[in-house]
Parts: sequence; C-alpha cells; structure tokens
Amino acid sequence: MKIQWRLRMAAAQREVWTGTELGRLLAEKAGLELSSASVSALFTKEPSQVKMTTLAALCTALECAPTVTT
Repeated sequence: MKIQWRLRMAAAQREVWTGTELGRLLAEKAGLELSSASVSALFTKEPSQVKMTTLAALCTALECAPTVTT
C-alpha cells in the first residue's frame, strides 16, 4: 500500500499555515503535546512511520480523516 503524506495540504485547507499553529491545535483539540521539532518534522516532510495516536490526534485537530486511494 502506497501512502501519500498530505498533512500540509489538509492543514492549509483549514487555514493552518505554520507548525506553531498546528502544535497549538493538537494541544487544544486533541490533547497531544508534541515538541516543536516533532511538529515541524510532521509538517515539512513525509514521515517513515507515524504512531496511530498521533494520526488520530491530527485527524481530530484538523477535523479530517485518512483517505485511501488506489
């Protein structure tokens, strides 16, 4: 299964433009505190792995869901 990381696009569609804004949303809406370096890494490059708790928090914070494409 090929996964495309489109976090930046999902964030931009919700007018979240920076890692700082994303980190704040994760803390406020999903209760997940990540270091600024971790948020920056998620925001700027495709991760080799993501914890399910982090993915769930991103979905909660950005009010979105993962989609499967073929």
